[in-house]
Parts: sequence; structure tokens; C-alpha cells
Amino acid sequence: MVGLITAIIFVPLIGALAVCTWPHGGGRPIALMFNVISAACALALWRNFDATAVGLQFVERHAWIPAVGAEYLVGIDGLSLLLVLLTSLIIPFAFLAQPIAGSSRAFYATMLVMQSALYGTFTAQNFVLWFLFYEMSLIPAFLLIKIWGGENRDRAATKFFLYTFLGSVAMLLSFLGIYFAKGTFDFAALAGLGKNGLLTGKVAWLAFAGIFVGLAVKVPLFPFHTWLPDAYETAPVGVSMVLTGVLSKMGVYGFVRLLLPLFPHEIKVIGPWLLALAICSIVFAPLAAWAQRDLKRMIAYLSINHLGYCMLALFAVAASPVVADRIDTHAALSGVFMQIFNHGITAATLFYFVGLLEQRRGLRGIDDFGGLMQRTPGDVFVVGSAGIERIHRRVFDFQSLLRARSRVCGHCCDRASRHSHRLCARYAITL
Repeated sequence: MVGLITAIIFVPLIGALAVCTWPHGGGRPIALMFNVISAACALALWRNFDATAVGLQFVERHAWIPAVGAEYLVGIDGLSLLLVLLTSLIIPFAFLAQPIAGSSRAFYATMLVMQSALYGTFTAQNFVLWFLFYEMSLIPAFLLIKIWGGENRDRAATKFFLYTFLGSVAMLLSFLGIYFAKGTFDFAALAGLGKNGLLTGKVAWLAFAGIFVGLAVKVPLFPFHTWLPDAYETAPVGVSMVLTGVLSKMGVYGFVRLLLPLFPHEIKVIGPWLLALAICSIVFAPLAAWAQRDLKRMIAYLSINHLGYCMLALFAVAASPVVADRIDTHAALSGVFMQIFNHGITAATLFYFVGLLEQRRGLRGIDDFGGLMQRTPGDVFVVGSAGIERIHRRVFDFQSLLRARSRVCGHCCDRASRHSHRLCARYAITL
């Protein structure tokens, strides 16, 4: 299976070239054909993945820029495989979500470039390569919002670019400082050094702050979330599906892959503050969603709420060794990964249904669709997003909050969970 990860990364790029150069027909059939090839490669990875093995699998390592320690190093573990499968599942439906007027070939080619970058981000194991793919995914997202977005697209695209660009610059400067101090960009080597303290003194805190800000913007975590509602509201439906279903997972993935292994001491020191930010995301986002009348903007705020649970569980596990000894860390991380996948599916599906409503009615305000649940088959995804009992999110919420109780006031966490779910459920009833 050598070369399979490379094939997954480069097949969408070849598809983008084919879409632009194919002499006949539109771009969507060609884009879907290359998506099928990528999905087949992802399924082959899943079929041959050994769930009992520890460490990376399907590793490919080649010299790239030895002078700066950059390598073409890719591989997958359980989390990477989950996100690769999620990307392969959401992108085709994003292509089918909404017909594109005008330069549709350019739209589908740009989407394929973003898909390739997402695959690379979830499989790269060297920072230089990872950062290249990371930025390569953000540029197409900016162009998709800027060119094919709706009303106020210039403002939304500019806001998206400024937030993500400044966060990326902070993260790049932090890793340059780490490289000058340790001489490597390899994630595994840096994680090993991080167990005994990657850096010391103020330099460590500056590096930690730069990486934290860059990833918190991408999740997004309160208070770095203000770019998200405008971008999700303005973007075409298919782009909104990818933004919420996959791109937002890059931030959570970065926390698991980079920040937690590299800076365990710093996270323990400021753990209570990080937990407070996660709880703010859980509580304030549904309050903001409650005030929205636009369905896309409402779902955008609910996405912030759902991802806040991921960050709550991660920070609760990493913030205290005492907590880590008393709980099942594997179950907590399993809850995070479950929420990542489930949220990607439900949130992207909600955006898909909103797109269908807008195509048929020309409107997407909540007041325009009273009693809609009685006439449409999309209610299960609304209920899943609301977190009604016996739906998958409740399993994750129980796992995450059970882990968080040992670190912060369990009473407050439980109230935050009930409060946010009550607001989400109210919307399900309204629809």
C-alpha cells in the first residue's frame, strides 16, 4: 500500500487540472469522478488499517529540503484516517448541493484544490509540509467566498483572510523559534522533546501563545470566532458544508497533534483559563444562535457550540495529571473523535437542507418556514444537532462532561450542557 496517501493527495489536483482543460461539458461530472477515485483510495486505507497497532501507518518518507529539516513525511493514525474519510464523504455532497452559475469550472477546480490540501493537512507529519497544506486549504476557501459568495461577500472574505492569515503568521513564527532551538520540524521528535519541556522561560510561553492563537482561530474557540458567522452565511452552500464539516476540524486536529504533545506543562498551568474559554463557547454560541433569523447564520453559531465540547474534553484531560490518572483518557479522546465526525456529518447536512430550501423558496429565514418539520425529511439532523436524548451527541457529551467534572465545577458544566441543548432543541421545535 506504499504511495496510497500520496495518491489521495494528488488525485484531486489532477482532477482540478482535468476540470479546467476538459473540452466538453461542465466541470461537476469530472470533479465527481475524481472524487470517487479519492474515496476509493480512502476506503482502501481504512480496509488495510490495523486498529490494534500503535503509531503511524502507511508512512512515506522522502528527502525534500534537508537544509531546513523539511521532509515529505506523511502517515496516518486513527484520527487522521477518520478525518480523511470525513473529507471523502462530505466533498461530493458539497458539489451536488447547489448549481453554480457562471464560471463553474473554476469553482469545482478550486474545490478540488482545497480537497487535496485537506488530505495533506490530515496526513503530513512534518511541520513545513503540514503548514504548506494548511495554508493551501485556506487560500481556496478565501477565493470561494470572495468570488462565489452572496451578499457582503467582500467583507466576509476579508474578515476570514485576516483572522486566518494573522493566526497562521503567529503559528509560523512559533515553529521557527522551535526549529532554531531544537533543530527539527518532525512532529514525533518534537512530541518526544515536549515530555520534558520543549522550551523554557518566556520563549516557551511565546511559542505556546502563537500556536494556540493560530489553532483557536481555526476551530474557532471563543473569543476568536467572530469571523465564522459571516463566512458561513455568505459562502455558497457547498462551501459552507466543507467549512463546517472539514475545515473547522483542522483546528481541533492541530490541538491534538501539535499543542497538547508539545506544551503539556504550559497547558497544565493555564488549564482553568482554557476550560473557561471552552465553556464560553458552549454557553454563548447558542445564545447568539437564539437571536438569529437566518438559518445559515444560526447553524454557524451552533457549530461553535458543538466544537466547544471537543475543546472542553481535550483541555480537561490535558490540564491536570491528577485528572488524567482518575479517568479513562482513551474514552475521553474517543468522545472527542466521535464528536468531530458526527458534527461534520450533521452540520454539513443541515447546510445542505438549508440550500435546498433556499433554492425552492428563495428565502432562508426562520420566520419563512414555520411548521416545516411536518413536511420535510431533514428533521433527524436538526434533532441530532440539538442533542436530544438517544441521539449520538449525547454519548459524546456524557463522556466529555464526565471528564471535565474532575477539573472544573461539574455543576456548572452540567448546567452549560443543559442550557445549550435546550436552546438548540427550541430551534428544532420552531422548525
